[in-house]
Amino acid sequence: MSKTELQVPFGAVYFRKSNPPREDWERDYGIAAEDGLNVFRHWFMWSAIERAPGVYDWEEYDRQLDLAAANGIKTIVAELTHTAPDWALRKFAQARQRYADGRPAASIMGVSAATGGFSESGGGGLLTFNCPEAWEAAKTFLTTMAERYKGHPGLLGYDVWNECNYSPRIDYSAFTAAAFRDWLKAKYGSLETLAKAWYRYSYAEWEDIEPPHQTAPYPECLDWLQFKRDNFYDQMQWRIDAIRAVDPDCLIAAHGVGGAIPDMAARGCDDWRAASKVQVYGYTWIQARKGNQPWRSWYAADLNRAAARGKPFWHAERQGGPLWMQPQVVGRDKEDGRIPEPEDIRVWTMTSFAGGARGVLNLRYRPLLDGPLFGAFGSYDMDGSRTSRSDMASDLAKWANAPEQKPLFAARPIRGEIGILVVPEVQEWDYLLSYEGKYDTYAAAMWGAYRGFFDNGFQADWVHADDIDGHDVLYFPYPIMLTAARAKKLADWVEAGGTLIAEACPGYFGDRGRVGTVQPNLGLDAVFGAREDHVEFMPDIRDRIRFNMDGLSVRGGGFLQAYRCAGGTPYGWFDDGRLAVVANSFGKGRTLLVGTHPSVGYYRSSEPANRRFFAECAAYAGKIQHVQTNNPQVQIRVHREEGRTFLWFINPTRQLQTGHLALFGSQNAVVPGRVHWAEEGAVFDGRRFCVPARDALILEVEPR
Repeated sequence: MSKTELQVPFGAVYFRKSNPPREDWERDYGIAAEDGLNVFRHWFMWSAIERAPGVYDWEEYDRQLDLAAANGIKTIVAELTHTAPDWALRKFAQARQRYADGRPAASIMGVSAATGGFSESGGGGLLTFNCPEAWEAAKTFLTTMAERYKGHPGLLGYDVWNECNYSPRIDYSAFTAAAFRDWLKAKYGSLETLAKAWYRYSYAEWEDIEPPHQTAPYPECLDWLQFKRDNFYDQMQWRIDAIRAVDPDCLIAAHGVGGAIPDMAARGCDDWRAASKVQVYGYTWIQARKGNQPWRSWYAADLNRAAARGKPFWHAERQGGPLWMQPQVVGRDKEDGRIPEPEDIRVWTMTSFAGGARGVLNLRYRPLLDGPLFGAFGSYDMDGSRTSRSDMASDLAKWANAPEQKPLFAARPIRGEIGILVVPEVQEWDYLLSYEGKYDTYAAAMWGAYRGFFDNGFQADWVHADDIDGHDVLYFPYPIMLTAARAKKLADWVEAGGTLIAEACPGYFGDRGRVGTVQPNLGLDAVFGAREDHVEFMPDIRDRIRFNMDGLSVRGGGFLQAYRCAGGTPYGWFDDGRLAVVANSFGKGRTLLVGTHPSVGYYRSSEPANRRFFAECAAYAGKIQHVQTNNPQVQIRVHREEGRTFLWFINPTRQLQTGHLALFGSQNAVVPGRVHWAEEGAVFDGRRFCVPARDALILEVEPR
């Protein structure tokens, strides 16, 4: 991986004060090195290190880097300036982040570290760095840290934002309100322009503007969401700049939570923006919290590969042990990620690699001994001794870093057959629109579309709206809000030859969330060759919608929009006889408009007809799977580099799986080449394959 000097970074998060016990450190490092681990990440918490203004306690952290250097392990310093020292809360009391009702965020003990200074509100911290004095104090800490460890032989680099996100409930401090006004001045230029855009008519001075205290579908709330994201990512850049001013050569990394689909609007989980600021991006993904369904693990890897936009990325926090008594696991089966077995460690790791990740860190080396996450996630036992899970991780670490795997890990996944379109404004507007009713239609639509293609053997890539020019087929699951600029770019893309398949209500809400009087809005009626005849916004009874297309009776969901043709061709009908689907040609491109959300229907019910609907959409776009197989239980991904082709077979099931494949539509068998991973029972003869349970088969191939 570039900048790491490591073929495949493979390790764990180790020191989160005060775990593990000091007396075990030297032994643990020795075992980790013997087991092939080459990276540790530690939490360098401001609240734990700067005991008083200008008084630092680095001793335990120095020891970590010295042990790393002695054992051939590299260190990622995870800066946690969002943990505030108690003295700083007193000294900068005016900088305390605040809720909408004016209450200051309280300092609590950390969930993942037995240390104070964390915010009860979650991500984002206790102090606002929009306060110059608070930021200067944090900057001094970062500068002092970078000066101390620059050039240390155990240092690899810095992780500058742990799980990039912030609380939707903050920040209403005076400093952030002032920063919001500055942002608005830059956007609107004049108070009169802003007042007109916001439908507020009595602003006399900029100081009259307050952050909105409601969450509702209005332009001011949309601006507030966009400002907060800009503001927190600006602060991410400040941290990078502070470290870079001291150490211009160290690696800069960060990691999110694979949260861009459900939480970009509310919690700022913008994986694309975060990845744009660092050299290596990563993600926390824990099956015990997210669910152990195979598509979820693939979704996380695919999302982060898209967000990295060609940069290296790693699975920055991968589960290695059980999770006890937390709300995410209550009521779920034991096998649903609650108690991982060695085979789970293997298949989760191989799925991440097959998805394009080029490094893996366990989110604990060994479990914490304090707090609510006691005993959680570690591959090694409570006392640091080896387990069958750590043995599996060791086997994987040594395998991945063996010289013969170098060409395998130099290759990258090829582009997917279909792109799923991600437009940030859509999620922002849906968050505001759905807040009171607590509807989750957006996430259901996005995940349902991904699952629909995944279950048909297609690799569906997540495509940010800024990146559409690199793709020829896009599926738009939930297009209800677009700006005029976004709509024009999309129309131009279709006109130039792209194929766009969209679900109901494309651009229904335009700039600032205003409903268009002609639907589809913003000129998209010409693109789709259709006009709205009837619309229903009743997501609470979404399961009653059905339509017929190509002989399929497909369950809808979310909204219903019936059409009349305006240049397009009827392609499907609701059960009540109204026009549901319209096909059209526009310029050199094609469109298909579906007047409800079959993606939501599939996410909710997993009906076979809905699964087949997504296959029909691919056929409409002229796409076939990169790898056609008669056994969809096995996911197969193609990686390439400099003319070499590698196949990754991943079997997440608990049974041996067999089948046969055709590569890129060819009925000719491929020629198997060097085998990179094959446990007993794994076979591929060029057409037929056999993959053991919760295992992988990886090899190079050549076309016949």
